[in-house]
Amino acid sequence: MIDFITTVMPWVWVGVLVVSIVMEALTLGLITIWAAIASVPLIFLARTGMPLKWQILIFVFLTTALAIFTRPFVVKFLKTGKQSKGNINSLDGQTVLCVSPISEFKFGEVKTKNGVVWTAQSEDGSEIPADTICTVSRVEGNTLVVKQNKTQGDSEK
Repeated sequence: MIDFITTVMPWVWVGVLVVSIVMEALTLGLITIWAAIASVPLIFLARTGMPLKWQILIFVFLTTALAIFTRPFVVKFLKTGKQSKGNINSLDGQTVLCVSPISEFKFGEVKTKNGVVWTAQSEDGSEIPADTICTVSRVEGNTLVVKQNKTQGDSEK
């Protein structure tokens, strides 16, 4: 029986390696990858006839040590778990020019300072004529919600 276990254990560690890699590929949580890495030296240690309890102890120690000491660096390097805000959030509060009229039931278009034209809607449902200066209140998907600047609206009256 011991000869059978000694013969099979390298394949058990190969199985642990494969299962850990598949689980990591499915979750991308940087958890099971450490078990996969720890199982590699155990494939070779199992061939030496090392007792099973020592193999398991080494596996647990290596997995824990790798997770504790290397995971923070890898997470920082890969920047997982953090979603960058991106450039679209920089549009909040920006002044834009309305190039196509906006009404309560019709989207219009506004142009940002860098010349990009965006679909826009009025924040309060009011009509905004073309060539009006507006301010971006928020971004909803790929639509800018804008409000007409008070100074221009007062000067037109």
